[in-house]
Amino acid sequence: MAKSQSYKGLINKSNEICMFTIENYNIVSKQKKAIFNWSSGKDSALTLYKILQNPEYKIEYLLTSVNQQFQRISMHGVRVELLESQSKSIGIPLKILQIPEMPSMEVYENVMTETLTELKNEGITHSVFGDIFLEDLRKYREDQLARIGFEGVFPIWKIPTQNLIQEFITLGFKTIVVCVNERYLDKSFVGRIIDQDFINDLPDNVDVCGENGEFHTFTFDGPIFSEPINFEIGEIVYRKYEKSGNEDTSNTACDTNTDDPFNFGFWYCDLIPKN
Repeated sequence: MAKSQSYKGLINKSNEICMFTIENYNIVSKQKKAIFNWSSGKDSALTLYKILQNPEYKIEYLLTSVNQQFQRISMHGVRVELLESQSKSIGIPLKILQIPEMPSMEVYENVMTETLTELKNEGITHSVFGDIFLEDLRKYREDQLARIGFEGVFPIWKIPTQNLIQEFITLGFKTIVVCVNERYLDKSFVGRIIDQDFINDLPDNVDVCGENGEFHTFTFDGPIFSEPINFEIGEIVYRKYEKSGNEDTSNTACDTNTDDPFNFGFWYCDLIPKN
């Protein structure tokens, strides 16, 4: 908040300041209540770090989509227990969206609309995202939010991803790759900690932040955590999603690119919580 350059106080009979006429004073209005769309990965962690330093917003909840059948974070495959550990260490309550596997956009939007409508009744008006440069995705989010009366906030939008990943590492964040899309990366990349060696090993066609869905991460330590998240690396598994019948694959909430998402499989690294 900027400092007042001058003010005139009006004093009541009890000699208390009861009102101010303020000149040349930039006032930060009452904090805007917001939810944070938390994926559990590095972009979310860095974005949350930045938004928590912005006095304009108050983050009320972390909001995460979870596969209803397997109780793991959608696309990331991380167990709910580790998600809950992150929330506890960060100190912000968790809201979970229970989503069926491979939901249609209609199903996904209905669940999201219902949840946001409930949150709006708590006075929440803003939704924070860690998106970086996917224009269509941002427009989709903003259009959907506008229907409910929410506004989107994008703290790391258009910042070069090379800059973001270097800032992430310099700040002391630690994150592990939990999922890779075989279209871009092979099995050897899953289960690795993101450091300079990892960045140097990435093929030229892979964004260093995985912004095109090349890989997903789980962040387990850094300045937003009161203590590191304790886990051990479990099994590495391959999974290829199957479509049923004549399903329109362009209308699934898991579709992340223009190609048929069922053409490619994913390598997952299971993380096992430790007490």
